[in-house]
Amino acid sequence: MTMNRPVKRVMIVDDHALVRKGVRSLIETRPCYEVVGEASDGFDAIAVAVQSRPDIAVVDYSLPGKNGLALAQSFRDHLPGLKVIIFTLCEREGLMIDLVRAGVRGFVLKSEPEDHLLQALDAVSLNRTYFPETTPEILLHSLQKPSPSSKSSLTSREREVIQLIAEGRLNKQVAHSLRISIKTVETHRSAAMHKLKLRNAADLVRFAIRNQLVEA
Repeated sequence: MTMNRPVKRVMIVDDHALVRKGVRSLIETRPCYEVVGEASDGFDAIAVAVQSRPDIAVVDYSLPGKNGLALAQSFRDHLPGLKVIIFTLCEREGLMIDLVRAGVRGFVLKSEPEDHLLQALDAVSLNRTYFPETTPEILLHSLQKPSPSSKSSLTSREREVIQLIAEGRLNKQVAHSLRISIKTVETHRSAAMHKLKLRNAADLVRFAIRNQLVEA
């Protein structure tokens, strides 16, 4: 029974305070879970996770700064023990594949009944995965295959730089957002473009949209 399981520490990442409050209230109905942190954007989420050391993160996909995909990739690189559940309104087959390849263990739509989120928490806490019942079986099998996309060769920081540049940020703004120097931004940008064989900024934007690093 879930009552006998060790208490799992959970953090919530969503840019809407009312959503965070509702998710917290739902999770706190179960004594086997403890909410240890909240964040309203992708950048703060990393600091909160490092400080609070949760076991599970419930993450919205559409976040300021870092979207859910970029955040999951950062967690995978820097906090590999943290299990991620995406809780979102966004439902795209290609997105789900990228999320799982980024280490996401669960996917719940906000339009689903609230008990689906609890089911996802239960599954993930037992080292299982949780996806919508409508997910085709052939897609679930494909999630286990290595990604053919060359974006897997990028470091977490290179992905962050590409995402922000593709969103229209200048190098100076990217540097400020990531708290690094402009020269470091230029270095990461050049390295990423070289790895991806991109020739110019337009190619970079197209790559980011095609790989769902930014919204079209």
